[in-house]
Amino acid sequence: MENEIKQRVFALSDFHLSFEAEKPMNVFGEHWDNYEAQILKNWNATVGENDVGIIAGDISWAMKMSETQKDFEFISRLNGKKIIIRGNHDYWWKSISQIREYLPENIFALQNDSLEFEDCVICGTRGWKVPERGQTQTAEDKKIYDREVLRFELCLKDAEKKLKGKNLIAILHYPPFNCMRDDSEFTKLCEKYGVSACVYGHLHGKGGRQENIYTKGGVLYYLTSCDKLNFTPTEIKF
Repeated sequence: MENEIKQRVFALSDFHLSFEAEKPMNVFGEHWDNYEAQILKNWNATVGENDVGIIAGDISWAMKMSETQKDFEFISRLNGKKIIIRGNHDYWWKSISQIREYLPENIFALQNDSLEFEDCVICGTRGWKVPERGQTQTAEDKKIYDREVLRFELCLKDAEKKLKGKNLIAILHYPPFNCMRDDSEFTKLCEKYGVSACVYGHLHGKGGRQENIYTKGGVLYYLTSCDKLNFTPTEIKF
C-alpha cells in the first residue's frame, strides 16, 4: 500500500494581477517583468496538487468582481487549494457570499472565519496599519484598527472550535507589528490563541522588516509578498 502524501502549506501573496485592469507592475522595477509567468512556473514546481497555498491579499487591481475573471483563471491554474483574503488594493472585494459563489472550485475566500485542513486550521482577515513608535493614530485609523482587531479575534475564535489538536495558521494582509516589531493587538491575539504561524504581505521593495521569517512570542511570522520571495512560494512550517 502506497504511503499517503502529506498535505503541506505554502504562501505567496500580493500578486497584483492585471490581466484585465491593464496596470502593469513593472513600473515598479524590471524584476516585475513577466512576473506572472514566474509565479506560475515556480508555484507549480513547488506546490503539489494535494497542498494548500495561501495568498494573503492584494490579489487583483480590478475595481469590480466582473473584471477579475482572467485573474482568477490564472490563480485556478496554480496547484493545490488556494486560500485568499482581502488586501488593501482589492477594491473588487465586496460581498463575501457573492465572491464565494463566483470563485473557481479550488479557490477559497476567508473573511473573519476559518477553514480546516489535514493538519491545520487556517483563519484570516485583512488587518490594518500598526502604529510606529511615537506615532499617534488618526481617529479614522484607530477606528479601522480597532475594528480589524475585533475581526481578527472573531476568526481566531472560529478556528479554535475546529482545532482538535491541529496547528493554527493565521493570515493578515497588513504586517501584524510595526517596523520595530513591537507588540500589537494582533501579536497579542496570536499568542493568546496559540497561533503556530502568521502569514502576511503588503510590504514591497527595500523597506523595513527585511527578514522573511521572524519568531516572536513563540509564533513564526512569514512575510510572503511575491517580490520579497523571488516569486516563489515559501513553505509554512508548524
